[in-house]
Amino acid sequence: MSGHVTIIGAGLGGLTLARVLHVHGIPSTVYEGETSATARTQGGLLDIRDYNGQPALETAGLTAEFRRLVLEGRQAMRLLDRGGRVLLDVPDDGTGGNPEVQRGELRQMLLDSLPSGTVRWGHKAGSIRALGDGRHEVAFADGTTVTTSLLVGADGAWSRVRSLLSGAVPEYTGFSFVETHLFEGDTRHPTSAEIVGGGAMMVLEPGKGILAHRERGGNLHTWVMLARPQDWFAGVDFTDPATATARVVREFSGWAPELTALVTDGETPPVLRHIYTLPVEHRWDRTPGVTLLGDAAHLTAPNGEGANLALYDGAELGKAIAAHPDDIETALAEYEQAMFVRSAAANAEAPDLQDMLGAGTPHNLINAFTGS
Repeated sequence: MSGHVTIIGAGLGGLTLARVLHVHGIPSTVYEGETSATARTQGGLLDIRDYNGQPALETAGLTAEFRRLVLEGRQAMRLLDRGGRVLLDVPDDGTGGNPEVQRGELRQMLLDSLPSGTVRWGHKAGSIRALGDGRHEVAFADGTTVTTSLLVGADGAWSRVRSLLSGAVPEYTGFSFVETHLFEGDTRHPTSAEIVGGGAMMVLEPGKGILAHRERGGNLHTWVMLARPQDWFAGVDFTDPATATARVVREFSGWAPELTALVTDGETPPVLRHIYTLPVEHRWDRTPGVTLLGDAAHLTAPNGEGANLALYDGAELGKAIAAHPDDIETALAEYEQAMFVRSAAANAEAPDLQDMLGAGTPHNLINAFTGS
């Protein structure tokens, strides 16, 4: 094909697309608003699934590099009650199909696989306008612009590119997470490390829960999950970490102290993350010269599918462009039609926050794991 592919967003999906294009000798440029790869932390563990995320990395020619990042034993999962009693304990016996890696390490692997200069840091997309004939102009916050005949929105939940295709706007789910970290858990927080175990730990009740993961080096990554309106969180002063932590922990009165210590002993300021979604059946009419992938296309509440779908979207879009280098509209149409079906099915089948924190929790999850 003639010209560059212009990708907005250096997340997992955008970088996978750039990598697959590179493998096929097709140039691309990724524009990212953040100033560097280390401008912010990249989230926690991801289970990379054998039916979408792993095939995507195979397409990208990065399976061996991915395998070197896998944290052994992290597929273990335990479910506790508020008193710390174990309700379900599923060990990692090495047969699971969803190995765990650190999101930041996976992203860095993708960055390292691209030619120098592929990612342009510090380019936050502002206005985007159609110029006709499938061409678009992107204006960045620093005053620069780029014109492209193929624009890909890999720019996440609040995608600027999406407005060219769809009027859909993410809606609040009614759930929010509060995130913190405990470092070197085995030596500095041994009680917390012991209760988390070797992988993931969840304590769930209707409307609230605590989730923790054991990450590299024994670091413990904690998420508090609360079903509360946004106004409730607006009344919590997150600029004062101690006050915010105390207010959040009050929602867990009566829970075992070794569980609430996963929040109160946090060594990073609590970070509030409201959870938004797009409609499960979100789609758009074919629009020349532009498409979306990942959360920009099919944002859902965390269910384990989001990162994997982004990886797969990037790989499949790259393959479609490579298969039709002189007929980009055919490539985009084939990619989108398959992606609409794939993402809707994956997100309809995956457990959501209502399953985790609804009236039937935790027994519905126990039944799902045990088959009873």
